[in-house]
Amino acid sequence: MKIHHLTLQNSILNTFISEIRDRVIQKDSLRFRKNMERIGEILGYELSKKLKYAVAEIATPLGKKKMYLPENEIILCSILRAGLPLHQGLLNYFDTAENAFISAYRHHPNNDDKFEIVVEYLAAPSMKNKTVLLADPMVATGQSLVAVYEAIKKHGEAKQIHIVAVIASQEGIDFIEQHFPKNTHLWIAAIDTDLNDKGYIVPSLGDAGDLAFGTKL
Repeated sequence: MKIHHLTLQNSILNTFISEIRDRVIQKDSLRFRKNMERIGEILGYELSKKLKYAVAEIATPLGKKKMYLPENEIILCSILRAGLPLHQGLLNYFDTAENAFISAYRHHPNNDDKFEIVVEYLAAPSMKNKTVLLADPMVATGQSLVAVYEAIKKHGEAKQIHIVAVIASQEGIDFIEQHFPKNTHLWIAAIDTDLNDKGYIVPSLGDAGDLAFGTKL
């Protein structure tokens, strides 16, 4: 798996990452969603440099101009519900992409720290020979992404997968690297080294879904 860690080089991305982490600023749900969307745009722009391009002739009012345009058939697939603002940021740049949505959540059958990933909903077009952008803002243990990958494979074998995430643990990255195809790309804004005993990233930012859309029962 090819890992693209964007905050290894300082950019305006640092500002948006800092604001979603800040326990005061992140309380503004509108601002949190907008920052996640802007992070998605930045990740999408960097990702676009690895797509396949073909020449096209564009007719302007004064003549013709050859341009190189992406020719990948793209599907944006987001994990509900936390992935929605990130999905919108990607969609702002890949506006002709098809869209897919999937649910994945932690189920604690014994009401303790042990959990399993449950996938209950998937709405997607055929993935066969497409370029899939799999958006999940937080990669903690990596188990959710692997469960989602196993589910979407039933809709066809993608030509290539780009995982788009905001914050990941190193342990989570190591886990998904073992389960995704070798030509997978991971586009990650920030990497935190630790997971706590409940499998949450530290220091991270909290629950991205709750911060974007409010707490749930």
